[in-house]
Amino acid sequence: MLKRLNQKYRLTWSLLTLIIPSLGYADSLNGANTAWIITATALVLFMTIPGLSLFYSGLVRVKNVLSVLMQCFAITCVSSVIWLICGYSLAFGDGGSLNSFIGNLNNVMLANVFEDTLSGDIPESVFVMFQMTFAVITPALIVGAFAERIKFSAVLIFSSVWLILVYVPITHWVWGGGWLMQLGLLDFAGGTVVHITAGTAALVAALVIGNRRGFQQQPMTPHNLTLTVIGAGMLWVGWFGFNAGSALAANGDAGMAMLVTHISAATASLAWMMMEWLKHGKPSVLGIVTGMVAGLGTITPASGFVGPGGALAIGFSAGIVCYYATQLIKQTLKIDDSLDVFPVHGVGGILGTILGGFFISSELGVFSGQGLSEGVTIMSQLSIQMIGVVSTFCYTAVVTYIILKIIDATLGLRTSKDDEDYGLDVTQHNERGYDL
Repeated sequence: MLKRLNQKYRLTWSLLTLIIPSLGYADSLNGANTAWIITATALVLFMTIPGLSLFYSGLVRVKNVLSVLMQCFAITCVSSVIWLICGYSLAFGDGGSLNSFIGNLNNVMLANVFEDTLSGDIPESVFVMFQMTFAVITPALIVGAFAERIKFSAVLIFSSVWLILVYVPITHWVWGGGWLMQLGLLDFAGGTVVHITAGTAALVAALVIGNRRGFQQQPMTPHNLTLTVIGAGMLWVGWFGFNAGSALAANGDAGMAMLVTHISAATASLAWMMMEWLKHGKPSVLGIVTGMVAGLGTITPASGFVGPGGALAIGFSAGIVCYYATQLIKQTLKIDDSLDVFPVHGVGGILGTILGGFFISSELGVFSGQGLSEGVTIMSQLSIQMIGVVSTFCYTAVVTYIILKIIDATLGLRTSKDDEDYGLDVTQHNERGYDL
């Protein structure tokens, strides 16, 4: 009789832990949150491989398609290893007296991360992996600025050093307990950490490396927009993990972040399409997918703070502002940011970081957000947002420039003229994207 009762008790407890996962872990580890962040992690990695890889590879000329795919893939691998060795520890470790600026090395090689180690109510291993996917996609975004003219070896060295000297410190400033986090900067999913850093680095890289041969003198049209649209669709879906996953819980914040992310992307796509339609008489496929990316990048820092009305306004602003930014960079300033990284991600990150500080207000009617912290006004919050934008831009620009100039003086950044004319697929990798 006692044996049957024990069996019935164990069966009941097992069923309860399936229905309410957190009960199975002594009220500490939350199974629902863990499952969601594991899923979100896979979605964010999906954004880089294959999403961003296909998006970028379709935009370059046929002779360089493999080089872009290779760069995104290799950066994924290199960034992952660096995050394991020291990146995570420096970004999220307690730096002691230096904590406002950088973390420590106590968690080198994830020495203190075990199966039962928690970060909040999820396994720390899951949090490490989730943050690793952000560290992967950020340097991969920069690829679009120097596509079709940079040495593959230079890409690997630049991405590795840049990740340690730029991405890791700013991640600590904003999310790891650093000075911007202490100041009260609002950056839910990476407006400063991801988009402003990548966009600023892209602008500096385009200036240092120089324009492609024949820029604005010969056509440099995308070789396969079908690939680009497929990649764009993958980015859109993956971005739900990027933004909603940043809630680090399966809750209402994640749900609202997903909703506003979608609204901003859709609205920005339409706004960009409208601008092209008015200016050129016809909407383009390239325009609508680029508008989508602008909407996603712009809503990213605000996604955990604004409501649907705010997302509509942010998306509409992104489509128009980022459209004109692309015209300014390429047509007016004649800077060959090949795949529009700065005008889309950099400008979008700046715009979203600032607008997030405004649309968080709960006093904007249908455009209201979650509300400012007690004692904080819209003007004071906007001041903090501006400090975050300016400090991130300036630090990234200076350090990126130094890294690029050192690499150029030693290894060299750019391929030879003949290699560039022939294409990087063959000259850098001895392969072709298509064998037709």
